[in-house]
Amino acid sequence: MVVRHQQIDFASGALVFPGGKLAPGDHDPAAQARCAGVTGMDADAIALRIAAIREAFEECGVLLARPRGSTAFVDPARVATLGPRYRAALDKGAIGVAAMLEAEDLVLAGDALVPFAHWTTPTFMPKRFDTRFYLAAAPAEQVLLHDGSEAVDSVWIRPQDALAQADAGTRTLVPATRLNVEKLGRSRSVADALAAARADTIIEVLPERIDTASGIRLRIPAAAGYGITEFLLPAGA
Repeated sequence: MVVRHQQIDFASGALVFPGGKLAPGDHDPAAQARCAGVTGMDADAIALRIAAIREAFEECGVLLARPRGSTAFVDPARVATLGPRYRAALDKGAIGVAAMLEAEDLVLAGDALVPFAHWTTPTFMPKRFDTRFYLAAAPAEQVLLHDGSEAVDSVWIRPQDALAQADAGTRTLVPATRLNVEKLGRSRSVADALAAARADTIIEVLPERIDTASGIRLRIPAAAGYGITEFLLPAGA
């Protein structure tokens, strides 16, 4: 997980999963042609997977990609050389992901992503997001490191430890992140988490506002599988 910069207007200083937003280049047919495991998906669904892989590379340096024609992920030593050349340029929009894929003859491992959750910000919030969460096993031996701008720290952390640190006040978890960490923590291993996600049906979570004497509560669908249907909106959220 990464820690967001304190000066970012949303979830500043919070412990979050690497991610970001769609870029125009994620819909580029040249990029979509270099994304594996997306047969039968429409352009928007493919773009979401491309964005997830690209943002993970930008924010923490993990690259879910393979040399064209290979079944193995890009060699860690090569990934270490690609980061300085492409991460900042992709982040600033100076290039689209297709430019990197074509120059390096790579194919994105869209098949490595397993849908995990879909959250949409409540309608009363001033800034809204439509967010898809994916799981993937990190390629062995790739060295992950935060970008130093949007993310100012990074950590490999067990779900239970992230929750304990949030409860102790040493970490900040926004509600959607916390609930997804809790859900992820039900699995005992990466393989178990991936298997559970593959077997799950993704239910969109659009929290509904409920005003109570104790404050604003948010109601979510029981079918989404979080083990609760309501939670208190934290002060300042």
